[in-house]
Amino acid sequence: MAGITLRQGDITREETEAIVNAAQSSLWMGGGVAGAIKRVGGGEIEEEAVKKGPISVGEAVVTGAGKLSCKYVIHAAVMGPDLVTDEEKIRAATRNGLLRAEELGLKSIAFPALGTGVGRFPYSKAAEVMIQEVGEHLAKECSLEEVVFVLYGEEAYRAFEKVMADR
Repeated sequence: MAGITLRQGDITREETEAIVNAAQSSLWMGGGVAGAIKRVGGGEIEEEAVKKGPISVGEAVVTGAGKLSCKYVIHAAVMGPDLVTDEEKIRAATRNGLLRAEELGLKSIAFPALGTGVGRFPYSKAAEVMIQEVGEHLAKECSLEEVVFVLYGEEAYRAFEKVMADR
């Protein structure tokens, strides 16, 4: 039975097969999670991503992982150039991130709290949307065995922990 794990920490240190980047649609990797992934994994991740963009908000593309310990980075576009996001964009980006993982036959993936950094979406609402989407995905036949939410900071972790406890 596939499961959801919560971890407080730095997604660039995760050892899942893929990590998800909270991307914007042009796929440039500036600040937040994207900036951290680029700093740790190397500029080649951004170069490969940008060649695949721009993509529609809510879509997701896969690149190599550079110097990261995972195999892939799944870039889920949670906002456009305006850096604004909402519940539906986060839902679609989560769903498409999961679909890219399935296409690769992956067993493990790590997500950040999409849209909560640069996009300023509330942690509690992001947690509700993302956990619901992941739960629905895992309830079906799928290759994924573990979905990890890697949450940077106490506030994000507590919000996801509360939503998980309420399920």
